Amino acid sequence: MTHPSHFIELFFAILALVGIWFSISNFSSVKRALIGRPMRTAELHAQHNKLIWYIALPILSADLYSSVAYGPESGITELVKLGNEAKWYIIPITISTVVLLFILIISYIMGILAYPNGGGAYAIAKDNFKQRWVSLIASGSLLVDYILTVAVSVSAALEAIVSAYPIVAPYETVLAILCVFILLMVNLRGIAESAKIFAWPTIGFAACMMILVFTGLFNEVKHGFVQPSTPPFGSVPKGLTILLILKAFSSACSALTGIETISNAVPIFRKPQQKNAIKTYIALGTITSITLLGFAYHLYVRGISPNPNNTMLSQLTEYYFGHGIMYQLIIWFTFIVLILAANSTFTGFSQLAAIVAADGFLPRGLTNRGDRLGYSNGIIVLAATASLLIIAFQAHTNALIPLYAIGVFMSFTVAQFGLMRRWKRVKGPHWKTKLTINTIGAIITTIVALIFAVTKFTSGAWIVLIVIPVLILFSLAIQHHYRDVAKELKIDLKTMRPEANRVITIVLVSGVHRVVQNTLSFATSICQENLLALYVGFDDDSMKKMEAKWEEWGNPCRLVTLKSKYRSVLEPLSRLIHLIEEKEQFKSQIHIVIPQFIPHKWWHNILHNQTALLLRLWLLRHRDVVITTVPYHLKN
Repeated sequence: MTHPSHFIELFFAILALVGIWFSISNFSSVKRALIGRPMRTAELHAQHNKLIWYIALPILSADLYSSVAYGPESGITELVKLGNEAKWYIIPITISTVVLLFILIISYIMGILAYPNGGGAYAIAKDNFKQRWVSLIASGSLLVDYILTVAVSVSAALEAIVSAYPIVAPYETVLAILCVFILLMVNLRGIAESAKIFAWPTIGFAACMMILVFTGLFNEVKHGFVQPSTPPFGSVPKGLTILLILKAFSSACSALTGIETISNAVPIFRKPQQKNAIKTYIALGTITSITLLGFAYHLYVRGISPNPNNTMLSQLTEYYFGHGIMYQLIIWFTFIVLILAANSTFTGFSQLAAIVAADGFLPRGLTNRGDRLGYSNGIIVLAATASLLIIAFQAHTNALIPLYAIGVFMSFTVAQFGLMRRWKRVKGPHWKTKLTINTIGAIITTIVALIFAVTKFTSGAWIVLIVIPVLILFSLAIQHHYRDVAKELKIDLKTMRPEANRVITIVLVSGVHRVVQNTLSFATSICQENLLALYVGFDDDSMKKMEAKWEEWGNPCRLVTLKSKYRSVLEPLSRLIHLIEEKEQFKSQIHIVIPQFIPHKWWHNILHNQTALLLRLWLLRHRDVVITTVPYHLKN
């Protein structure tokens, strides 16, 4: 029968091998090639690492603007079962979406004026509500939506490619994961690097969409705004209900996610930051509205229907340009910009996660800046969770859309109510006008959030409605833990002083050789009293040989030999520690000194069992045990 300690040893051995892989000598050079040189902290506030507003526009708006490629299609897909007579609803649904877009932009401009340091809905709620769970609703909703944005954007990008090249359909999920990994690598390089890479493709996509919109307009001027393929306008198809219209509207509102990114990322703008962020919002709203309205209208005129194997954007482009160069350009720019849309999400997620973590509601590791001064841990978490979603839903946009956008509208609502409370409290110039704007925004976003919750609940929105409260409870538990730790670690500076303890030093030995000699020399130099060497043998012969060699060596210190019944070092060592703890009647500490030799070449590590690392991990569970590893570097 296999002893349980063997499974534990195997587990820690695996951890050891993983640790070894990360410590190989050439890892640093690979990391530099992928991520770039480390940047000094002083470079964090350097002007070259900030964004000009017209460069920030294509970068931070990529998430919102790219969603025009699937927003109108998501809305009309809900009505497709009603037949040709329902297609005209894409016009009023898109107009409603654009109106909502401008209401949100104006509301978020109010947020920028009030909170120039970024943070968006979380910063607003934190400042205006004493109840911390309110601000956690905002942060939790946004963080979940950011993850979904990456999954949806990348999935939609691959669907655009599949529409043009059906042969790649079987590899859709694998290619989506590869795209997320590339985004991860690029974002780990930092904001300035991302700006250089991401700006032009987004501009190219915007240019392509404008060409598509104006080509459609010229076509309609030439052939008529009502063509043989145009569905009847104003008809009410059989089976149409208000609930179905609201469901279509909520799906179309997926085109509005990402609008908060600019508000969250105000600190990355060049000065004057508020003015530049507002310019970006106005430009974004104008371009997005023209594209949405033009695209939706041409879809209606041509009577295009949703097709799971061919996106509506692909169908419309094919009608105007065939499969020529322009078609290929639009498809590939659509693919690229949907992939790059996740860039603004990476920036927003990591910034917001760092802000929440700094307040103690998320693991503090999310506040750490990497070599390139970005919040590397947050970037990695986003990539990992989005990849899991892509795998779970097989990179299908329509499967992810029901989960999408409800979180962001919850955060919108919290932000609007928070700004209302602020204007009432602070007042200031034109505060009544600002209050009116945010009141209207609060009413509308509340209604839209409720529409999402009701119409999308059975389609998957229930998952998000469960995940967000769980995330809030998790955040509160983290804060409670940090508060308890701080309370436990606090000392009275007037009464509490360092105290000397009796220390019993145990040196683990595997034989008599240079590594043990090096380790004993170290142990003897710091402690000559209460020093003993421990040898664990698996049979009587090995123990007798060790005792004879030790005596021949001159007994440099007391030797204790223990026999392991299960061929494990951990079990006898644990028995000795417990025996010492029970015997000592006064306060004492046990100092375990572990020898470890370091191979000259990195691959030599896999030839050894890494007992030292295994022992360190195992012994950390003992309260009064201090562990020291003494390395011996091999020359060959």
